[in-house]
Amino acid sequence: MAYDALVLVSFGGPERPEDVMPFLQNVTRGRGVPPERLAEVAEHYLHFGGVSPINQQCRELLAAIRADFAAHGVDLPVYWGNRNWDPMLADTVAQMRDDGVKRALAFVTSAYGGYSSCRQYQEDIAAARAAVGQDAPVIDKLRQFWDHPGFVEPHADAVKAALAQLDPAKRDTTRIVFTAHSVPVSAAATAGPHGGRYTAQLEEAARLVHAAAAPDLPYDLVWQSRSGPPQVPWLEPDIRDHLTALAEQGVTSVVVSPIGFVSDHLEVVWDLDTEALETAKQLGLEFVRAGTPGTDPRFVAMVRELVTERTAPDGERLRRRLGELPMWDTCPTPCCVPPARRP
Repeated sequence: MAYDALVLVSFGGPERPEDVMPFLQNVTRGRGVPPERLAEVAEHYLHFGGVSPINQQCRELLAAIRADFAAHGVDLPVYWGNRNWDPMLADTVAQMRDDGVKRALAFVTSAYGGYSSCRQYQEDIAAARAAVGQDAPVIDKLRQFWDHPGFVEPHADAVKAALAQLDPAKRDTTRIVFTAHSVPVSAAATAGPHGGRYTAQLEEAARLVHAAAAPDLPYDLVWQSRSGPPQVPWLEPDIRDHLTALAEQGVTSVVVSPIGFVSDHLEVVWDLDTEALETAKQLGLEFVRAGTPGTDPRFVAMVRELVTERTAPDGERLRRRLGELPMWDTCPTPCCVPPARRP
């Protein structure tokens, strides 16, 4: 199928203090989050001057994708639109329409399946197209990429680099801790057409990165960034609780790899580099946080490969993968849809 553009779709974030509360209201609209919880989260952003790193990271990724496309003869303009803050996706889709785009691909800055990590972006795209109207371009989301070498290999090299910063004499008591965004247990159970897809993909990604980086060391997959009410069960253990448990087991050193993320956005620099690091210091744990892919050339090339595998004739497609879980080009209905919303 022919496409005439690519749009980078991301979460978005504030870039000045006065943006913080309106941004958080966008994120939580319709979820009944109390004002005091929003004020608490706002302090995380204000700790960094009211600026989330994610928009600048998207600008850098956008520039890198454009340069990579130009160097490899991919003649597609690249746009950028966010879910929750400027540039808003509906505005971007309107610009695409005005530029004559008829059919585009979307690269979403989330590697995994699940409602908030995949299906909600599909809903965002549909809502943006509806806001623009009948002349809005058709937009097809590229596949999930949790096991693509361009995602796995940068994470693995980041773990190796982090391990190199630790005391080698303590390797026998060193552990790798992979983290991802927690979600409600009910959402994890219903992710994918048969359930459990979000956790299964993360487990496989952790296994792949561990095998490539340090197969001699034990590892765990834990969770971070919980945001729901206390009465609703979410995936556990939380990273800080897990660090406490590891210290009690005699672990002396940890490498924390945010395998659930593609860049060092606020939930990485606050939840890990600030809160988890402080917990580790209190416990006397040696703590190094591994990097994320960001604009690693292999990750940037992956975007191009996802585009070319989608646009090539079926018999010529090369789907680079390292894992064994099922993969599809387009999400089947009702993949990642909460049970209450399923037809």
